[in-house]
Amino acid sequence: MLSKWFKRERPSMPAHSLIPAGVAGAGSAYGLSRSGASGVGQQQSLDQSLVWAVLALLFLGLVMVYSATVALPDSNKYANYSTTHFLVRHAFSFVVAFAAAFFAFQIPMKSWQQLAPLLFLSCLGLLLLVLIPGVGKDVNGARRWLSLYVLNIQPSELMKVCAIIYAADYTVRKQAYMQRIGKVLLPMIVAMFLVGMLLLLEPDMGAFIVIVTVVFAILFLGGINAKVFLGSIGMLSAAFALLIAFSDYRRARLLAYLDPWSGDNAQNKAYQLSHSLIAFGRGEIFGVGLGGSVEKLHYLPEAHTDFILAVIGEELGFVGVTVVILLFAFIVRRCFAIGSQAIALERTFNGLFAKGVGTWIGVQTFINMGVNLGLLPTKGLTLPLMSYGGSAIMMNCVALALVLRVDYENRTMMRGGAA
Repeated sequence: MLSKWFKRERPSMPAHSLIPAGVAGAGSAYGLSRSGASGVGQQQSLDQSLVWAVLALLFLGLVMVYSATVALPDSNKYANYSTTHFLVRHAFSFVVAFAAAFFAFQIPMKSWQQLAPLLFLSCLGLLLLVLIPGVGKDVNGARRWLSLYVLNIQPSELMKVCAIIYAADYTVRKQAYMQRIGKVLLPMIVAMFLVGMLLLLEPDMGAFIVIVTVVFAILFLGGINAKVFLGSIGMLSAAFALLIAFSDYRRARLLAYLDPWSGDNAQNKAYQLSHSLIAFGRGEIFGVGLGGSVEKLHYLPEAHTDFILAVIGEELGFVGVTVVILLFAFIVRRCFAIGSQAIALERTFNGLFAKGVGTWIGVQTFINMGVNLGLLPTKGLTLPLMSYGGSAIMMNCVALALVLRVDYENRTMMRGGAA
């Protein structure tokens, strides 16, 4: 079976073979044409612009993680750490992430589709396993990690990718029933209920919001009945409102976000938000300079994880934040373009998966940036590709490697080969 996964079919037809009619005009976007499948077009078997955008965010994140953590050993909590501890750990995460991404890229998308139900069930098992005392690792009152000694695995990050794969496969399998609520929506609601129940026990409401949003976005892109979709969105919104209303902790966070500068809020629930806003204010247009942040000096908690954008805003200013936003926007745009190309080539699973990854990156980036800028209530979600965290970086890279795999298979088909 593994040999089948790793096998790459060579084009069995000449380069001048017919391109499917639905994509004949799109070949130029991939550097291909009916008569120009050689030369530059042939060499570009991947979307190089997407690769460079991802690498730019990864390595800018590496620099900013080091900048945000270089002073942490001055505190009592990290007194035994070296100034390069987080830099080395984050760099090691890159090695693991690149290896995992390379492995994932070798496996054809057809095999990922076949494994979709098994991957989803396996991730549910990991979410259950992490809740077992003595197995799951407890950090700051949340049990979200499984320790492998060399690194910690966060099952919720694995679930984000597996949920996209499962939702894309589910949508393809249910295409004939997309207008029937009982056949399509109810089974997925049950699946999301199980995921949500396990995530809220950790607790990790942020991951639950992202997963549910992405899954239902894939159903929408797959053609689910619009009225049913809007009704389900209303039901989910009401459910999240109830979760907040019946949780003193979440309700306090929401109220603090609405008025972060009041004396009590600024010193308690809105402490991170108020210092994040101070960091952006200090940065102004061009920033105070790389390494010059004051807020990272034990004022802004979790500056290297959830609030890395605030450090970027302070040190690189409005210009630096704008560059980061544009890079993320470009990545999301390319994911959707690759997905649309796959659907035009009648590879619906591939297309929905690529668009699902674009939705995930876009939604999580929007929430993280919204929290940092005070536009959304404080929620523990990292900035994709940039924040410190091994599992998150690894799964971001794996997901984007699979988008590149979709792109590779698109290009192979457009050259007349079998993908």
